[in-house]
Amino acid sequence: MPEGDTVWQVAHRLHEALAGRVLTRADLRVPRFATADLTGRAVLDVTPRGKHLLTRIDGGLTLHSHLRMDGAWKVYATGERPRGGPGHQIRAILGNERYTAYGYRLPVLELIRTAEESGAVGHLGPDLLGPDWDPEEAVRRLLADPSRPLGEALLDQRNLAGIGNVYKSELAFLAAVSPWLPVGELAPDLPPRLVATAHRLLEANKDRPDRRTTTTRRPGTPLHVYGREGRPCLRCGAAVRKAELGDRVTYWCPACQRGPRGESTGPRRTGG
Repeated sequence: MPEGDTVWQVAHRLHEALAGRVLTRADLRVPRFATADLTGRAVLDVTPRGKHLLTRIDGGLTLHSHLRMDGAWKVYATGERPRGGPGHQIRAILGNERYTAYGYRLPVLELIRTAEESGAVGHLGPDLLGPDWDPEEAVRRLLADPSRPLGEALLDQRNLAGIGNVYKSELAFLAAVSPWLPVGELAPDLPPRLVATAHRLLEANKDRPDRRTTTTRRPGTPLHVYGREGRPCLRCGAAVRKAELGDRVTYWCPACQRGPRGESTGPRRTGG
């Protein structure tokens, strides 16, 4: 699943292509909204909210979408052949005289009133890349359930909006604690530092084509632990391990990160 910085980049591309321009083509290929006619309306803006995308349209409408694991928005010059996948995977088309955006494999696509956006995204915690970012509130939410493992608390979008599986693993490593450690056992100074690091990393990566959490420039080392099972830890040299945490996998260094350990798993397909 895309992280918040990836969704921010998608929103930025869509905003550049659509905002301030009148729709000459609009096709929502989901039964509930198939008859909605948005042509002739201007797109006002495209705003990310955590991992959600809000395309606001003249007349008080918002097209709400979420990429989850396989969804994607692709932008092409109008008239150019789209190449994001087979035509039957297209769920939405928004076009103007210059650009056309195609939404592929979108598991969430709904047309709602802009005034009612809170029904779609109101449950989210402070957005790490949004204007509502509030580190103190993020810390409060993160610690609300002291018995909850850190990794699960970081992934919960009701705590911090925008963290996915990659940042979950990387943040726990940078904090030198196990993703299975209950948040109530974190040192008092650690939650504010974790939240600040999360904000810094997503801000740093939102404009980069390739995500990086390390400072080393050695080839093949953009991340500390994520996706590096069996390879040496960049800090201590111990073998990085992978295990399940909830319904997701996590990566960690058993030597650098204190706290409980997960049971290692074999190779499997993972998502961020």
